[in-house]
Amino acid sequence: MTSSKESQLASAVLMIRPARFQSNPETAGSNRFQGRSGTSPADQHAAALKEFEALAVVLEGCGVKVLRFDDTAEPHTPDAIFPNNWVSFHSDGTVVLYPMEAPSRRCERRPDIIESLASDHGYVVRQVVDLSHHEASGHFLEGTGSMVLDRPNRIAYACLSTRTHLGPLGEFAQRMDYDIVAFDAADRSGTPIYHTNVLMNIGEEIAVICEESISKAEQRTAVLNQLTQTGHKLVSISYQQLGSFAGNMLELRSESGGRVVAMSDTARQSLTGAQREIIEENAIIVSAAIDVVECSAGGSVRCMLAELHLPRLSK
Repeated sequence: MTSSKESQLASAVLMIRPARFQSNPETAGSNRFQGRSGTSPADQHAAALKEFEALAVVLEGCGVKVLRFDDTAEPHTPDAIFPNNWVSFHSDGTVVLYPMEAPSRRCERRPDIIESLASDHGYVVRQVVDLSHHEASGHFLEGTGSMVLDRPNRIAYACLSTRTHLGPLGEFAQRMDYDIVAFDAADRSGTPIYHTNVLMNIGEEIAVICEESISKAEQRTAVLNQLTQTGHKLVSISYQQLGSFAGNMLELRSESGGRVVAMSDTARQSLTGAQREIIEENAIIVSAAIDVVECSAGGSVRCMLAELHLPRLSK
């Protein structure tokens, strides 16, 4: 349990360089965003490598520390480029491992990476909370994809889906001392939205949300009230912008202390001038073209970044 207030923004992120990236048929049933590239797996992988590096470089250019780790060729983990689903890092030295719906994604959990953060990069790991046992009962919680965390206020927002269940949510809340705001959300066709970070992002002062995706009025009101009560200015995005990954952005801290909002070029181009103005009053927007990653695997910039909130060893 974190005794002091945790910052909302990390100044360092972990990224996984893919070894065999491609659209994953195991995840296609619940993710309507993927499988749209129309190119071969080899071409998808080659493009993803370039997009991965371009995003890392643009983040570093804005003063965000990027730790790159390599995926392994075996076992085949086509979605390894999205580490935020299997792990989260917290300022009290806790690492949380999560239960994943797709069997191929469970192999993404890498104890060697956690060990390297401590032994090679100076981070303090005090405990590992492993929630993966929920997989045995068919219950899942895919990290900060399934939950959007308000870290200072210790609130986890979660839209329920085949990848986000109340059982592991409850254990996360109990183990990490969080309150849960759970709700139902669906796309325009009525299909449940598989991950919460598709429809919302919480920064220090701004919360971006596709409120029309929360169809039950009482749930929508509860979510919006909670966000405003914690002092967030709301930026409402449309279904169309959600489909352009505008909900899948992440606010970070630069080494100089400024705020950086990372998103894809697709997301940035979907924003209206008024929306960009609100965001840019509070942060620098940084974006990269990751069209193949988005079209092939159905995830965007936020999914590619696992924030490193772990404490550092004192020198």
